[in-house]
Amino acid sequence: MSDLDLLTQSLARNVKRWRTERGFTLDTLAARAGVSRGMLIQIEQARTNPSIGTVVKIGDALGISITTLLDYEQGPKVRVVPAEQAVRLWHTDAGSYNRLLAGTEAPGPLEMWDWRLMPGDDSLSDPHPVGTVELVHVLAGELTLTVDGVDHVVPTGASASFEADTPHTYGNRGDVPMEMVMAVSVPPVR
Repeated sequence: MSDLDLLTQSLARNVKRWRTERGFTLDTLAARAGVSRGMLIQIEQARTNPSIGTVVKIGDALGISITTLLDYEQGPKVRVVPAEQAVRLWHTDAGSYNRLLAGTEAPGPLEMWDWRLMPGDDSLSDPHPVGTVELVHVLAGELTLTVDGVDHVVPTGASASFEADTPHTYGNRGDVPMEMVMAVSVPPVR
């Protein structure tokens, strides 16, 4: 079974499990996530590979991390994620990418990401649920973080935090690759 097949099967199993655990019908989850009922059925039957945006919306609606949605199994209290198991969810032909390094549910979803943006690349993110906070630390290059239409320059070695319940964009307007580590904390579903 390929990595993609394994992820598709894990996503199918975990969306259904968490939807059932939350007591959500397909219609309820579709409305909360802004995703069609038909798409959810295809996901739960492992018949489609949804976009990262769709997976994020479903995770946010369920109040769980992408890590949990894609988890092959429930691990022990200490979970070591080998480098080769980090999940690349977005990339461009220019060489930009993000990788989900690790995540947990404490008290809501908490994720750690590795990002690389090539010069001139941008990645737009839809608003997350109210109360979501992101932390970034730039390892190389310079990040242009646009939050609610306002640019913030974060140079090498600097960090930033922001409320991520508004549209935001990660951009590289420099002439060298930008590398950062990002943590995302989503409040639990109530």
